[in-house]
Amino acid sequence: MPGAGLCSCWGGRVLPLLLAYVCYLLLGATIFQLLEKQAEAQSRNEFQLEKLRFLENYTCLDQWALEQFVQVIMEAWVKGVNPKGNSTNPSNWDFGSSFFFAGTVVTTIGYGNLAPSTEAGQVFCVFYALLGIPLNVIFLNHLGTGLRAHLATIERWEDQPRRSQLLRVLGLALFLTLGTLVILIFPPMVFSRVEGWSFSEGFYFAFITLSTIGFGDYVVGTDPSKNYISVYRSLAAIWILLGLAWLALILPLVPLLLRRCCQLWLLSRGLGVKDGAAPDPSGLPRPQKIPISS
Repeated sequence: MPGAGLCSCWGGRVLPLLLAYVCYLLLGATIFQLLEKQAEAQSRNEFQLEKLRFLENYTCLDQWALEQFVQVIMEAWVKGVNPKGNSTNPSNWDFGSSFFFAGTVVTTIGYGNLAPSTEAGQVFCVFYALLGIPLNVIFLNHLGTGLRAHLATIERWEDQPRRSQLLRVLGLALFLTLGTLVILIFPPMVFSRVEGWSFSEGFYFAFITLSTIGFGDYVVGTDPSKNYISVYRSLAAIWILLGLAWLALILPLVPLLLRRCCQLWLLSRGLGVKDGAAPDPSGLPRPQKIPISS
């Protein structure tokens, strides 16, 4: 019966997956709370002490006036204005910064440190995202489709001599390694040097960006004390697009490469596919079909 089949599917697959998903969220919440709550409380206490010291040094101000000033600073920060520096700070809406913002919109990164403040800008952002996000998905899917067409030739590697298979696997591994260095290792080094971050902070920014999480705690080109080149944020936006395209290319390749390495290792130990068994494209024996009882 359809109802029985639905219950069986829910109990056999969906329910365990749902429980694992909820447990994973609970685990993450617990660990983040243990790691961050004490540091947050310490920062809050330090900020309150700084306000008290400020009032002690400037007795002409009262608590209400200071709170009003803090509110002005917070509103400026929400609108993308850095409170540090003065009015000569670089604009957040010059062409380079606007290009960077457009890239964060279509890739759904959305750092949250900058957003349109005018009604016209907000309306345009909505329609721009409605067209840009599907365009970005189509672009990445097209790259994946082109790669799958190339993978169809890789599936026939088992028809070639073992030496040729090994050379192809090594070449593919070298290609993945060099691409990873160019996309995921060198850019964090550049960001770390330009922004004054540690390498771990630069790598953290790169991962949070290319995974489209986009917390906004680290964003390039926002320090008013630094003199950035005019195309710095535009280059960062291009890196984001190239990085997302790279991830779309390598994600299907990594499992295939691991299966090929496993296959070559089994063949080198004389544990290849048994005679008479049709080889699976992944290099592993095909599972036998189990008849479904009526």
